[in-house]
Amino acid sequence: MSSRRARIQARPPVPLIALAVVGVSLFAVPLIGLAMQTPWTDLLTLLNGDIVRDAIWLSLLSATGATAIAFVLGVPLAWVLARVEFPGKSLIRGLVLLPLVLPPVVGGAALLFALGRRGVAGEPIYELTGLVLPFSTWGVVVAATFVAMPFLVITVEGALHNLDGKFEGAAATLGAGKWTVLRRVTLPMIAPSLISGLVLTWARALGEFGATITFAGNLQGRTQTLPLAVFVALETDRDTAVALSLGMVAISLAVLVVLRDRWWRSL
Repeated sequence: MSSRRARIQARPPVPLIALAVVGVSLFAVPLIGLAMQTPWTDLLTLLNGDIVRDAIWLSLLSATGATAIAFVLGVPLAWVLARVEFPGKSLIRGLVLLPLVLPPVVGGAALLFALGRRGVAGEPIYELTGLVLPFSTWGVVVAATFVAMPFLVITVEGALHNLDGKFEGAAATLGAGKWTVLRRVTLPMIAPSLISGLVLTWARALGEFGATITFAGNLQGRTQTLPLAVFVALETDRDTAVALSLGMVAISLAVLVVLRDRWWRSL
């Protein structure tokens, strides 16, 4: 038996086990409380209301749209951060990952000041296209993309850092161009990490609240996503709020269980 395996199988200290149990309880007890408050017999009826259906549809639409935009913009961004050296690279990486630690409400306020009708970018957009992003469905997509895309960038960048470059080098030696190498070699080889990043991005976008309500508002059928519907229902219909919360917990937990440790190994 190797020394590493012996260390793993060694009996752990009791205080560490006790503290670990308390740590798990911090996450498990609230979910148990939510399950105990769920009106199981009326669950399907509660989830079939007009408000709930509108929120579900808008959440799926915005999360999918945000994931698509994150794929188009985030993969090239991750490639540049992983493969290109340039002045200020650390600052750019920090800027890209900032939404991971930035309070979502602050992110929503920043989007409002930047992309509002009189914002630094919003005013030119409005004058050229007539598009007003705040308090619109497109605003929901933009807010979700802002908070969720860093998950894709950090996952893909980690995968590119860990990728063995000899395969890309062999393809280039055989005459493949840079675009062909990227499309035929690089992306297929990081596909598991790419898929994990996309799924995490979708799940984060589905659960976005702070940036959405600040930038896009809370209008039923237009900007009211599932988290916003839960927020409103807590004041008017507690059973519906509990049912929606349980559904979102189930979706999020399913995503993490399916991905298991794939995401962590790509970092």
